[in-house]
Amino acid sequence: QIIIDKLRDRDNIIVDNTTDALLKLRNEGYSEVYIQPLHVINGAEYDEVVAEAEVFEEEFDKIVLGRPLLTSIEDYRKVVEALSEQIPERGENEAVVFMGHGTHHDANAAYACLDYVFADEGVNNVFIGTVEGFPELDTVIKKLEESNIEKVTLYPLMLVAGDHAQNDMAGDEEDSWKMLLKGKGYEVETVLRGLGEFSKIQDLYIEH
Repeated sequence: QIIIDKLRDRDNIIVDNTTDALLKLRNEGYSEVYIQPLHVINGAEYDEVVAEAEVFEEEFDKIVLGRPLLTSIEDYRKVVEALSEQIPERGENEAVVFMGHGTHHDANAAYACLDYVFADEGVNNVFIGTVEGFPELDTVIKKLEESNIEKVTLYPLMLVAGDHAQNDMAGDEEDSWKMLLKGKGYEVETVLRGLGEFSKIQDLYIEH
């Protein structure tokens, strides 16, 4: 909603939220509605979409809500497979770190689960951290130290490479992940490509 408001006020671009869209569809006489959220985890924002959709259950003959990217364990394995094809090959002293958003919601456990599945699938030296949850960057740095890593490539674990990716991850401010890792002596590269740019991730959303 913050982005919707900003687009409206700054650019005069009108984008529906879930309730707006469902009202339009009802008023235009549609009887079947399929909602596919573009959330990565089943967190607070997804819960809000569920609540908005439930209000309209009696308004349509059929209303179906798809699931976020990381829901079933099969989803995790498919995401690991998809991302493994996108990240560079790594030497023993090289790692990839994905920056997730993180949340106060109990769905934050998804990030640690994904980290675990990377390891379980034998994809070495790939670690997950979050900006606002757990694992934190300090936790990731411990793993980098344990693995004797010298070079880190940072990727956003977010649908689009927006503000968090450009500033918190790849920014030149002293508290960005790039600068903090450089301060620890690591060689750091950043890749500003959101998950939504990868065709196999797109396919997973469509499958959902």
